[in-house]
Amino acid sequence: MTDADMLRAIKTQTLALITEITATPKPSYSIDGQAVAWADYLARLQEVVAWCDARLAAEEPFEIHSRGCT
Repeated sequence: MTDADMLRAIKTQTLALITEITATPKPSYSIDGQAVAWADYLARLQEVVAWCDARLAAEEPFEIHSRGCT
C-alpha cells in the first residue's frame, strides 16, 4: 500500500465519521470531570480531511514552466 493509498483510506474513514456525527448531532457535555466536546471533535476531523487533501495534492504530478534567456 502506497502513501497515497493510505492517505485516501484515512480520508475515507474520516469522512465516514463526519457523516455519522452530523447525521445524529449530540450536545457537548461533562460527566465526573470528563468533558466531551462534539463540536471540537468535528472540527478536528475536518482538519484531518484538509491535511489529507493537502498531502494528496502534493503527491500528484506537477509542471514547472520556466523560460531560459541567452
